[in-house]
Amino acid sequence: MSMLKRVLAVVAAVNGFAAPVYAQTGYPSKPLRYIVPYGPGGLVDTSARSLGQYFQDKMGQPVVIENRPGAGQAIGLELAAKAVPDGYTIVTANEAGLVFLTALRKSLPYDPLKDFAPIGTMFSSSFFLIVHPSLPVSTVQELIAYAKAHPGKLSFGSVGLGSSQHLAMELFMMKTGTEMVHVPYKAASASMADLLAGRTQVMFEGPGSLPHIRSSKLRGLATSSLKRSPSMPQLPTLAEAGVPGYEMSTWIGIATQASVPSPIIDRLNRELGEWLRLPATRDKLAAQSLDPMPGTPEDMAELIRSQIPMWAKVMRAAGIEPE
Repeated sequence: MSMLKRVLAVVAAVNGFAAPVYAQTGYPSKPLRYIVPYGPGGLVDTSARSLGQYFQDKMGQPVVIENRPGAGQAIGLELAAKAVPDGYTIVTANEAGLVFLTALRKSLPYDPLKDFAPIGTMFSSSFFLIVHPSLPVSTVQELIAYAKAHPGKLSFGSVGLGSSQHLAMELFMMKTGTEMVHVPYKAASASMADLLAGRTQVMFEGPGSLPHIRSSKLRGLATSSLKRSPSMPQLPTLAEAGVPGYEMSTWIGIATQASVPSPIIDRLNRELGEWLRLPATRDKLAAQSLDPMPGTPEDMAELIRSQIPMWAKVMRAAGIEPE
C-alpha cells in the first residue's frame, strides 16, 4: 500500500470514530450552564435545580442554574439560543415559551423551530376548572348554563394574555359557546387571591389550587386532561362532563442550541430519562399532581411543530392578534 493510501485510511478511521469517542470521553469537561427563564422558586425553578443536581452527580461537572426571567420567557430563551453551541448551555423549554409566545408575538429574537435542539420533555401538568363557592354552580353543565344566562358577567383570572390559564379558558368558551371576561394578572398569587376573595369567579389553575379545593375555599368542577387526576379522582374530566374533545395540559422540557452535536443531545436525553425513572423523582412529581413525560428529542420537536399552528388558531378565533 502506498504512503498516500495509508494516510487516507488512517484519516477515514479517525473520522469514523471521532464522534462516538467525543461523546463518551470528551463531554462534559467543564461546568454546564442551565438557564431558567423564570425567577427563583416555583415549580419550574425547583424542578430545574433537581435535574441540575442529578446531571452534576452523574456527569461529574458543576451545573450552574441561571435564572433569567422576563418578557414572557423571551429574555432567557434568547440568551440560550445565542449561546455557543457546544452542549454546555441548556435551557428550560416549555409550551408557554416555545408555543404560546410564538403565536402571540409578531417577531421574537429567536426561532423556536430553527434555533433550538430539543433534548426531551420532563413532565406534563393538567388544570382544574375551579369556581368561587358563592357562584351557584356545582357542575360543568351548571357553569355553562349560568354563563349563557349571564353573558359577559363572569370573570376569570390568568397570569397574563396568552398564558396557559388564559388559553385554557378561551378553548373552553369556544367549545361551549360561553362568554366570560378575562382579567390578566402579573403573578399566579395575585390571580388566586382575587378568586379566593370572590373578585373573579372562575379560573383554570394547576396543582396549586388543590389545597383550596380540599378546604372548600374553592369548588372544583373538572380536570382539563383526558384522564382524571389521581390527586382529585372524584372530579370528572371536561370531556366526561359534557365538553367533547376538550383537552388541555402543559409540558416542560429542556433544550439546547440547534447545532449541538447529536451524541451530546442523546447523552443528555438519556440522563434525563434516568432522572425521571428514579422513585424519588416520580414520588415528588406525583405529590405535585405532575405526570412524568419521558420521550425522545424527536418527540419534543414534533410537539412544538404541531402545537404552534393549533394554538395560533385558538388565539385568532379568540380575537388575540400577534403583538
